[in-house]
Amino acid sequence: MVVALGLALSACSGSAPAGATGSAQSAPTGTAPETTAATSALDFTAPTIDGGRFDASTLSGTAVVLWFWAPWCTICRAEAPGVAAAAAEYDGRVMFLGVPGRGAVGEMREFVADTGTGGLTHVVDADGALWQRFGVVAQPAFAFVDTDGTVATFGGSLDPESLRQAADDLLAG
Repeated sequence: MVVALGLALSACSGSAPAGATGSAQSAPTGTAPETTAATSALDFTAPTIDGGRFDASTLSGTAVVLWFWAPWCTICRAEAPGVAAAAAEYDGRVMFLGVPGRGAVGEMREFVADTGTGGLTHVVDADGALWQRFGVVAQPAFAFVDTDGTVATFGGSLDPESLRQAADDLLAG
C-alpha cells in the first residue's frame, strides 16, 4: 500500500504530486508523502468541534484519512466538497477525520457548516499536537493510516480523483 500510495501521489521528476493543487485553479503544488511505521499513530483523544470527545484508538485496524485544515484557508475551502464526497463514498470502509487547527472553534464550526463537511468527525487541534504527530506544517494536508498503522503524510491539496485513489490504496493494503 505504501509504495502504491507514494506512486499515486508523487511525480517521477520530483515535482509536485499528481493531483495536488495550490488552489482550485493554480498549478500543482505540494510535497510527496512521508511514510513511517507508527502503530500508535491513532493513540490519541481530542475534543470535537461540537464539544464532545473523540477516541481515535477505537479506529485501530481501520483505514483512516486525516484531513488537516484551517478555517480561514481558501484552499481547504475549495477542496472541502471533494473531501466530503469521498468520505460519503467510502463510509463504512475508510474513516475520514477532519483535524482543524490554527483558528477558533467557532470559526471551525462555521467552516464545516459552510462547506458541507458536517458528515465527518472533526477534532480540534488547538495546540498543534496532532499536526506535529503527523508531521504536518501547513494546511491543507492529509495523513493516510492503513490497517496496520503505517502512516503516509502528504502536504498539499488533493483533487477528488487523487483522494479516491489514495483511499482505494488504503483498502488494497
